[in-house]
Amino acid sequence: MTFLLSFYQTRELLAARDAGLPELDVSLDLGLSLARARLTPERVMLPAGLSLTWEDVAHIHGNEQAVFAITEAGVEKVQVFSETFGRLYSLMPTQGAPTMLISGIPMHRIKNTDPMADTRSKIKAAAPKGRVLDTCTGLGYTAGLAAKRADEVITIELDPAVIEICRINPWSRALFESPNITQLIGDSFDYIFDFEDASFDRIIHDPPMFNLAGHLYSTEYYRELHRVLKRGGRLFHYIGDLRSKSGRNVARSAARRLQEAGFKVVKRRPEAFGLLAFR
Repeated sequence: MTFLLSFYQTRELLAARDAGLPELDVSLDLGLSLARARLTPERVMLPAGLSLTWEDVAHIHGNEQAVFAITEAGVEKVQVFSETFGRLYSLMPTQGAPTMLISGIPMHRIKNTDPMADTRSKIKAAAPKGRVLDTCTGLGYTAGLAAKRADEVITIELDPAVIEICRINPWSRALFESPNITQLIGDSFDYIFDFEDASFDRIIHDPPMFNLAGHLYSTEYYRELHRVLKRGGRLFHYIGDLRSKSGRNVARSAARRLQEAGFKVVKRRPEAFGLLAFR
């Protein structure tokens, strides 16, 4: 049994202790559900025989950008180091679904929004249906929401260490529980050549930043996305804030290369921080 706690839950526990409450309904899965915790002067008693000292609670509370796993072995920060890519992945809590920090950089928008709202804006722009290609899995939020609308979702993740984080994150459950999601491990650039012509109705392309994965912004890769997309299909390409200088520059060059690759219509979707291209 593993429970997850962050600053958002420990502040409730500390407030309840200070108010002299004997019990509190608190989330042990980062906001998805509530469970009853019993408060004693020494410890927080959790279900399944697990417990925390108030020193543990204070430690978690002092790390606002971290999520901690509580098991029989103790309290441990949720993070995985990728030996393959030399990157540290960790869960970062928000008031909703957590995001993932990649060497300290959040992979979702979190300013004035939350990771799931960020994902919903991408899904709205992509309008998934039929067979969907999700080029970069991440925490699996895009694949999970797309699977509710589409017949089939193929999702590709470069680093197996990211999937380890997904297995810990309760908000990523759909990635493993949805029967219409197929996971592939490897580089999207390599996998794209294996797909048949016109085999996807929708493509959601949410790559890492250009300086981390420039090949996923190349004309060659865009040509393959065009090839595997059905006529009348659409591609949503996440870029970043189109109003920022860097976002404008990346969007401008990406739009040009998308058109060179065969996408005749490319539209800006600033509310979704990306571009929409039509086959």
